[in-house]
Amino acid sequence: MSWLHLARVPEPEIMDDAGEAQAYSSASAEAYLSKIDDSFVEHAIGLIGPAPGRAVDIGCGPGQILKKLSARLPEWKFCGVDRSFAMIRLAAGSGGKGHQSLATGRAGAPKGNVEFVPGDANCLPFRDASFDLVLCNSVLHHMREPSRLLAEIRRIAKPNAGILLRDLRRPSRIGYSFHVRWHGRHYEGLMYKLYCDSVRAAYTCEELAAMLRSSAIPRTRVFSHGATHLGIERASGAADC
Repeated sequence: MSWLHLARVPEPEIMDDAGEAQAYSSASAEAYLSKIDDSFVEHAIGLIGPAPGRAVDIGCGPGQILKKLSARLPEWKFCGVDRSFAMIRLAAGSGGKGHQSLATGRAGAPKGNVEFVPGDANCLPFRDASFDLVLCNSVLHHMREPSRLLAEIRRIAKPNAGILLRDLRRPSRIGYSFHVRWHGRHYEGLMYKLYCDSVRAAYTCEELAAMLRSSAIPRTRVFSHGATHLGIERASGAADC
């Protein structure tokens, strides 16, 4: 292994601390994170066809991606799942109790087309082939056994479903300090620490490609998004024969 290689330091699988959850909704990070989420939403929309369907966001956090998607795709049904009850409460609104519908608040959009439920990405509470679009944003680096997450994605996705998993990219040893200072400049306090920990826990393109080959999820490919993110994608379309 090259001396330039930065060893991966895993993060905890669950972020159920109220302070950590609130950090992701802080004003200092909100504008920057919203732009990142917007690029994810546009990517997801580009992977689906014209017919409405059912989508799931694995590790939905405070639910911002599904709220944006529901406004753009009012005929779709969305489900957000997260292992953290603190995140589910943020997503569903104050006083949330596990399983709640959330109105989009957009004129013309149907009420209750988004719901948030607690669940473990290693063993999701859904039937096989349940979804037309499977999303997962910034969750992979939390997983102790990422192969289990990929296996669950393959299981719950319909054969012709779109798939979008995006995560942070781990830079080289010599690039790490500059990477986190520059790309983390929009964060402060606890949020900055969480960002640095997440980058250190993330994977490289080569590592992700090896995982994807082992997962045998058909018709998927690894992609890069700027200097900060990478992931796997699959456009919806005809299933393999």
